[in-house]
Amino acid sequence: MEPVVRSEVILSVYVISFLIGLPANLLALYAFSVKIHSKPHPTNILLLNLIVSDLLFLIILPLKIYEAASGMMWKLPNFLCSITSFTFFSTIYTSSLLLMAISVVRFIGVAFPITYHQRKKPVYAIVISAIIWIISAAHCSITFITQHHPSLSSNNTSVCYENFTEKQLKVLLPLRLELFFVLCLIPLLICIYCYLNCILILYSQPRISQMQKQKAIGMALGTLAVFLICVLPYNISHVLGFFQGESPKWRYYTLLLCTFNTCIDPIIFYFSTSAFRCTGEKSVFRNCRLPDSGTHKQGTSSS
Repeated sequence: MEPVVRSEVILSVYVISFLIGLPANLLALYAFSVKIHSKPHPTNILLLNLIVSDLLFLIILPLKIYEAASGMMWKLPNFLCSITSFTFFSTIYTSSLLLMAISVVRFIGVAFPITYHQRKKPVYAIVISAIIWIISAAHCSITFITQHHPSLSSNNTSVCYENFTEKQLKVLLPLRLELFFVLCLIPLLICIYCYLNCILILYSQPRISQMQKQKAIGMALGTLAVFLICVLPYNISHVLGFFQGESPKWRYYTLLLCTFNTCIDPIIFYFSTSAFRCTGEKSVFRNCRLPDSGTHKQGTSSS
């Protein structure tokens, strides 16, 4: 590896993220599993998938820790490198798409509360989650292709998914550019649109208390901050790498932000669920009067 990549820094972030992220996500997994068992809310189903994605990331992190402790040299079997790379990168994009889906569900719940209440079937969230997992897995299967396809495989097994040949870069760099637009930029723009509109709608509701507004808005901005700080920098390396014709070495440091994100997700999304549940799906819904008061009472009590 180039000396620009300091394995000590990478190792420290990996270890800290694992020690904090694993128990936090396991606790969140238990909490959301209980919530879904009692009431399978679509947002909670999406959040549960987000937690599972983070846990998969953390499960393979010890292999990356061993790699960093070995000076960024891969001393394990080659097939473990493929599995580690695939899981490592696919969970990053699964999280991005799940963040987008959660923002859309919350926007619909705030902007169209009656329609949302009538059609919030858990099966929709399950189908959306399955599609997201398939999309991210299909895109990140390139980690297997570049390492095992007869025309692309390299004999260099001293590093894992690095030091690509020219043939590998011709396939990898355009795909990374597509990953930036399809699995990062578009989800980010959708998140910004949904949460900004949520903020505007919440501020236009006089019956929602200022504390509830600030809590929901803070969680919306926190979600966007996670996307911008933890996910976007790594994907920007794809754009620069495409125009430079090589894989930037500093992309390893942007991956550290994605790694640390696994510690932040359980905290932000646990509190954001209660914030939006209070403002978006109850208070706003109460402000939308239905013609039949009996129907309205029934719908509100079940929300």
